[in-house]
Amino acid sequence: MSFFKRIKEKITKQTDTVTEKFKQGLTKTRQSFSGAVNGLVKRYRKVNEEFFEELEEILISADVGVVTVMDLIEILKDEARERNIQEPDDLKSVITEKLAEVLNKDNGDTSLNIQNGEMTIILVVGVNGVGKTTTIGKLAHRFINEGKKVVLAAGDTFRAGAIEQLEVWGERVGADVIKHQEGSDPAAVIFDAIQSARSKKADVLICDTAGRLQNKVNLMKELEKVRRVIAREVPNAPHEVMLVLDATTGQNALNQAKVFNEATNVTGIALTKLDGTAKGGIVLAIRHELNIPVKLIGLGEQMEDLQQFDADTFVYSLFSDLIEEES
Repeated sequence: MSFFKRIKEKITKQTDTVTEKFKQGLTKTRQSFSGAVNGLVKRYRKVNEEFFEELEEILISADVGVVTVMDLIEILKDEARERNIQEPDDLKSVITEKLAEVLNKDNGDTSLNIQNGEMTIILVVGVNGVGKTTTIGKLAHRFINEGKKVVLAAGDTFRAGAIEQLEVWGERVGADVIKHQEGSDPAAVIFDAIQSARSKKADVLICDTAGRLQNKVNLMKELEKVRRVIAREVPNAPHEVMLVLDATTGQNALNQAKVFNEATNVTGIALTKLDGTAKGGIVLAIRHELNIPVKLIGLGEQMEDLQQFDADTFVYSLFSDLIEEES
C-alpha cells in the first residue's frame, strides 16, 4: 500500500472532528509550506540539484531547522537515486512520507503516561508567556471530561498574577487548586499539593512551575528541587514532565527545549499557538534534533483545541489536497 493510500485510510477511520481541528489549526502552515512545495514541483521538469536547493530553502523558511533540513534533503536525494525518480511530481509522495517518518520515530507514541489505579503527577515547565497556565487548564478540562478527579498545584509563586490565573482556570474546569502566598517556596507548594491530592483521592495532579529563564541557574535549581520532592513523595514520579513551547517563536522554542531538557529530563512537549504561525515545521525540528515527542498541540483558543499530537494527521493536514488528489 502506498504512503498516500495508507495515510488516507487511517484518516478516514478518525472522527471528522479531530481531522478538521488539525486542518483548521494548521491552515497558515499549510498555505505557506505545502503551497510552496506544490509550486516548486510545478516549476521543475526534472529532479536536479537546483530543485533540492529550493526545497531546502522552503523547509528552512518553515522553521524545520537547519540540521533537520540537511538530514531530510540527503534522505530525499538517496530515495530519488534508489527509486530512479526523475519527475518532481513523483517525489511528492516521498517528501510527505519522509516527513511522517521523522515524526513517527521510535513508534511515534504521543500518549500521556497515565497511571492506572494510582495518582498521576504531571510537572509542567516552560518560560513565562508560552501559554503554560492555559495549557494546564485545557489539560485539566480534558481529564475531567474523561471522568478523572484533577488537582492543580500553583507552583509558579513568583510571577505576578500566576496563582490567580490558575485559580480562574480551576474554577472554570472544576479542579481544586492548592496554593501558598506569592513568593513562597514552590517545592513546599508541590509537597502540600501531593498530600491534598492524596486525601482527595485525585487521579491526576498537574503542577505549574515558574518560568524565569532570564534567571536560568536559579530556575533550573528550583525545578530540580521540585522534582526531588515529587520523587521522594511518589516513587517513579513525576510521570510526565511536559514542556510548553510557543510555536510562534520558532527556533527560540528549540533552544528553550534544549535548556529545560538538560535540567528536567523532559518527557513530552506541548506546542501551543500552532494555529497562529505559518512555521509549523518547528514540530519536525524538535522531534528530530531533540528526540522528544510532541504530545500535545494547541490549535486554537477553545477548550477542545488542545489536541493529542498525531504525526499522520499532522502530515495529512499539511498536504491534504495533495493526498486526496494522489490517493
